[in-house]
Amino acid sequence: QWLFAPEQWEGSGGLQTLLGQHLLFTVVTVAIAGLIAIPAGWAIGHAGKGREIAVGAAGIARAVPSFGLLILLVLIFGVLHKPEAAVLTFVLLAIPSLLAGAYTGFEAIDRKTIDAARAMGMTEWQILFKVEIPLGLPLLVGGIRSAVLQVVATVTIAAYVNLGGLGLPIITG
Repeated sequence: QWLFAPEQWEGSGGLQTLLGQHLLFTVVTVAIAGLIAIPAGWAIGHAGKGREIAVGAAGIARAVPSFGLLILLVLIFGVLHKPEAAVLTFVLLAIPSLLAGAYTGFEAIDRKTIDAARAMGMTEWQILFKVEIPLGLPLLVGGIRSAVLQVVATVTIAAYVNLGGLGLPIITG
């Protein structure tokens, strides 16, 4: 009954506006995290070096409570920069899944396939773009899916620092 009441869909606090804010935070966050994590994951997967550091960093990032991180970053950035603090919080939440998806996609490729590409005379860039990236895409897409789900679920806490989103009706009761 509450969901279909006309007053829930009107004004600046209407559900369509809150949904738009929620999706905007999600899209911006996952895009920024993708620009950081996907090339880094591809570099780790292609070179085969730095995996231990990436796994450790991803584990640490997953263990950090996102609500506490949001409040800490709002305090550090100041109340005038709450959107930047929220985006950074959600970027840090999305990076581990994207990074893991990118480098595990390359690690799952049979080394014989890479050796065959080298034997055919492909350069490292050709191997990267014509062999590794296409074959690693399924696991990368899984990482993107996981990151989007985590961010969508966590963006609700943005309402706690008065940034809107679908968490606002939850916070305000």
